Formats: sequence, C-alpha cells, structure tokens
Amino acid sequence: MANLIGNLKATMADGKLGTTTTHLAMQLGARLTNHAIRTRHGQTLRREAIALMIAVSAAVPIGCTSQLGGIGGASDSCQGNCPLPCVSRPAVTQGPYFVDERLNRSDIRSDPSDGSLQPGIPLHLRLTVYQTDGTTCSAFPGATVDIWHANAEGVYSDEAVEGTAGQKFLRGYQVTDENGVVEFTTIYPGWYSGRTIHAHFKIRTFAGSSTTYDFTSQLFFDEGITAQVATQSPYNTRGLPDTTNGRDSIFDARLLLTLTPEGDGYLGTFDLGVRPQ
Repeated sequence: MANLIGNLKATMADGKLGTTTTHLAMQLGARLTNHAIRTRHGQTLRREAIALMIAVSAAVPIGCTSQLGGIGGASDSCQGNCPLPCVSRPAVTQGPYFVDERLNRSDIRSDPSDGSLQPGIPLHLRLTVYQTDGTTCSAFPGATVDIWHANAEGVYSDEAVEGTAGQKFLRGYQVTDENGVVEFTTIYPGWYSGRTIHAHFKIRTFAGSSTTYDFTSQLFFDEGITAQVATQSPYNTRGLPDTTNGRDSIFDARLLLTLTPEGDGYLGTFDLGVRPQ
C-alpha cells in the first residue's frame, strides 16, 4: 500500500488529475476495504491513504469522463465528482468455452462427478462489482458472477473437443453480497497456444428464467508472476505461454488482476463498474 500512496502523491503533485489518478485511488480504496491493517505503521498508512482519497475526490474535475463497462461499451460522463469505485472495464468476447453449468460454488477446483481436484498454485479471486446510473455509484448486490478458465495444462472442462465432456472443473458462480463482492477459490490458469493466460467472467441478472443483464469479459495476469508460476509444478512441464500479453489479440491492460502473495499462492482482486439498464 505504501507504493500506491507514493504513486498517488506523485501523480497529484504533477497535476495529472483524471483517469490515472482515479485508478490509483481505486486500487488504494480496494486495499483499505479488503485488508485489515493492525500494525502501528499500517494504521499510519491507512490514515494517510484515506486523506489522499478525500483529496482526490475533491480534486477530480467536474464532468470527467468514465468509459463504463457494459454491453456495447457505452460511455457516460459523471455529473459532479466521478465516484472512485466506478472504474471502467471493457467487455470482451465470451470465447468458445462458456457452458452454463449453474454450479453455485465458491471453490471451483473440483470435478463434481468424482471430487477430484485440479492441481495448481492456489488463486483466491475477489471481485467487487459496482453499479452506476451515470450520476451515482453503489455496490451491486444480487448479481450472478460466473468464472471459468483453463487448467494448468491449458484445457477447459466440459468440452468435447478437449476430451473433457461431462467434467466440470474450474467452473462455477457466486452471487454478489451486499457489498457487491464475490470470492472464488481456484488455481492459477494454464495457457494454450495463441492466447495469453486469462480467466473469463460473466455478470448477469435475472427476472425468473429470463436474463435481464449480461456483461462478459476476461481477466489477465501479470507476466512477471506468470514467469514465476511457470517454474513450479505442474506448470513447469510446459514452460512460458507462446503468446504474451502484448501479442494477445484480446488483452487489455484495464483487465489486469491485482495479484499479491497469499499463503502458497496468490490473491487476485478486481473492481469494476457496470450499468445494468
């Protein structure tokens, strides 16, 4: 968090108010929200961070533009100060491997048919979803969030072409809580030829059996961490991906997870604002 505070101070000192400043403040807010800070030094950082966030919210100019994530990638302008949590995230292709399994579970590592677990480095995903009407921003409770991705060998479940028909590992959904948060326990994804490492997510709302809102996108991973993961079992039998983030046809830096070490694996956090209308 100290690095985020330093970057935010430098950006404000240079007068670079706007998207960069807002994104840094959002990351800082996520750290404050998601991590209990108990040490004396941590309490000092927390007070400094809160003061900086207040300063940013007062300094961001009226009428700043926010590209709001959603079907069609519509854009809107905030009326008044842009709310920090409403960070734009682009919708990208669903890809060929979505299967609506309707598996309500937070730990998606197992295959329900036999209970077997996919091997890999643990990944704890925490997504926070906000909703906006263009003027206000608030937590988005009650939204269904699906996650699916390839295993350490780059293979998706329940795909005949992958030889995994009937298996359902690394798929599942959760419903956002009152704070707009969902959490999943999974593994660091593997890669397959032609794509950088990624995970898919879909946010939906329903009225009975009818879908009333559908936003689909992908999450991407820091290549430095991917390089470290590639040296460990079971990933080390395959080496690094043959496609980097920069060469991937879908990659967007705005969809990078924030990854931090957690136990034997990583915590991946991601915040996004959507407009469910």
